[in-house]
Amino acid sequence: MTETAEDAPIPPRTSAQPPYLFTVLLAYAAFVFVGVSSGTTGVLLPKQIDDYGVDKATIGLTFFTFSAGFVLAGATAGALIHRFGTRAALLVGGGAFLAAAIYIGTRPPFIAFLVVFVLAGYGSGVLESVLNAYLVGLPNATTLLNRLHAFFGVGAVLGPLLATWMVGFGPWQWVWLALAGILLPLVVAMAMAFPNDGASPAARAAGGGADRRLLGPTLRQRGVLLGATLLTVYVGLEIGAGNWGLSYLLEERAATAIVAGYTMSGYWLGLTLGRFIISPIATRIGLDAAGMMYACLSGVIGAAVLIWLIPLSAIASVGFVLLGFFLGPIFPTTMAMAPALIEQRLVPTAIGVMNAGSVVGGSALPWLAGAIAQGIGLWTLLPFTILLALLQLAVWWRLIGGRARDVTA
Repeated sequence: MTETAEDAPIPPRTSAQPPYLFTVLLAYAAFVFVGVSSGTTGVLLPKQIDDYGVDKATIGLTFFTFSAGFVLAGATAGALIHRFGTRAALLVGGGAFLAAAIYIGTRPPFIAFLVVFVLAGYGSGVLESVLNAYLVGLPNATTLLNRLHAFFGVGAVLGPLLATWMVGFGPWQWVWLALAGILLPLVVAMAMAFPNDGASPAARAAGGGADRRLLGPTLRQRGVLLGATLLTVYVGLEIGAGNWGLSYLLEERAATAIVAGYTMSGYWLGLTLGRFIISPIATRIGLDAAGMMYACLSGVIGAAVLIWLIPLSAIASVGFVLLGFFLGPIFPTTMAMAPALIEQRLVPTAIGVMNAGSVVGGSALPWLAGAIAQGIGLWTLLPFTILLALLQLAVWWRLIGGRARDVTA
């Protein structure tokens, strides 16, 4: 019996078709926004300290409340996707951040200001986890995820420029109202563009069920815990080098303030370019994800050794740019491994757990680097960086077990 048109199977959509293309572009735009919001923080801190009459340690409590919300988002993002679908999960994340931004824009009392950062961290964490989970199920996921996180870097470059311009003629809270104004049309666009059926391809492949028992089974998976460990160490290295690099150049390499400042801008630019450039090159020359990661981690170690052992300011500047460049693909490529680490129904939860681990490392390890530098000297920054890179190399070797051979660069 021949198949009729009605009986014929519907061909699956591909990343080249308009629905996927538009949602991918929206994901990139959302990560530019997340980068912008992150990039404004350093510019606003002095204004907030003066406005509320608190010291640096007290205003720094916002880092912990934001991180608490981010970790909570990592623990719940998978359940949101499975129960309500990607569109609804994105609306929860976007709505939470939007509500927090509007409230912060009213200049609340200081205690409320601290607490609302839990909501901001939750919104940001849900957006990041859900969009990572969405893209990881698409064709050519490693390249898409590298571009996604590269666009975060674009936003992180734009954020300080926006904040510096706005505080030049208005109060600091106007920046948060501007962030709300930028996010609102993005949330509306996501509500219109993402499908209503549980949009991540990974969730659809698993049947899209609303299984409540997701976090426990995910946390019992060795591969997920190793992936979270790798990202914990990675983000600690990335932010530690980014936060303390300028002080290292000034104190250990006698660089001028201008050279040190430009060098650290080059570090973050290198990180962004690495995410745009390395994955396509690796694909073209036939490297899989495992080979690309080994090459990048080797480049990180080589750049750190270059900065540490050659006591010249110019060499240190080149070294920091190379350090950022080779660091770039590590985070998104690890995220792209999630489908190879765990059964499909747990992939969104695994990505949330790995994302939560990254924010823990981003808080604790840069603090540890500063504490060691305070007690021994800033020269320890590069040995500390090399140690973290070697630890990542060891964790990656334990993690892949041949599985990355099935993941393209």
